[in-house]
Amino acid sequence: MRRRAFIAGLGAAAAAYPPALRAQQPVLPVVGFVNGGSAEASAATAVAFRSGLGESGFVEGQNVTVEYHWLDGQYDRLPALMADLVRRRVAVIAAPGTTVLALAAKAATTTIPILFGIGQDPVRLGLVASLARPGGNATGINFFNSEVVAKRLGLLHELAPKAVRVAALVNPANATSAESILRDVQEAARIIGLQIQILNASTSREIDAAFATFVSERPDALFIFPDAFFTSRRVQIAASAARDRIPAAHSDRNYVAAGGLMSYGTDIADSFHQVGVYAGNILKGAKPAELPVVQSTKFEFAINLQTARALGIDVPPTLLALADEVIE
Repeated sequence: MRRRAFIAGLGAAAAAYPPALRAQQPVLPVVGFVNGGSAEASAATAVAFRSGLGESGFVEGQNVTVEYHWLDGQYDRLPALMADLVRRRVAVIAAPGTTVLALAAKAATTTIPILFGIGQDPVRLGLVASLARPGGNATGINFFNSEVVAKRLGLLHELAPKAVRVAALVNPANATSAESILRDVQEAARIIGLQIQILNASTSREIDAAFATFVSERPDALFIFPDAFFTSRRVQIAASAARDRIPAAHSDRNYVAAGGLMSYGTDIADSFHQVGVYAGNILKGAKPAELPVVQSTKFEFAINLQTARALGIDVPPTLLALADEVIE
């Protein structure tokens, strides 16, 4: 009888041991990382984000869990995604890259810390009270789209000085960002003396359809709006521009590496790194309300000389001297 009781006791102890062991395991804080592009196309920015986390003392899988959510241009998924992150009470929502992500996060929660990376004015958008003291649950990095857009269009004009009619490829699914940038593009075009033709695309097929219009309505140059979905389709866009022999301006050097003519814009990797640093700071107890919005100071100008030669463009020595990267 005693032997049976002893064995039964062993069984009960064994059954209870795994849950007890699990109870001792620390529950890692969860960072919800949301990106408008694809996992493959945005791998470098995810690495930069993790680097920033590491700088703040957090290593994925050791003392923090990062959940990656790749929209691949399907911005209509945002309300349900943000509602799920809020329901599960993640520690931080990191949504750098485009304004629509930050606005969706802000609409979903006023308590969970939100980190953004946007080109529009976060004060005007209602994301923060001021750049120095955000005052709410959101902060991040701002990279001056207005000034950058004008500079990018001006550099395109220097590379293709005979261009007058410029087609602008816009993603209407990213409406807030697209409308703001469109105003900046049209104002910059007016000053330079260019005509802007708007082409909308929210899917790969629509990108192909936009390029198909070039057969009948031949623009002199192409201006690609900054958008995570477009970046994830950069090979398609660069190849189509090369096929149609149209000089194009981009926001991200990755387009140039894929065969695009030129790019000018913020150092995206640096922006994501900074968001990672802030995510780590918040996990250590910092409040978004007291973390000032960082204003980007790193911008990149890249030129693909091989593409320029294929288009019959002689790149002025002054532009070559300005370029941060020249791809031969």
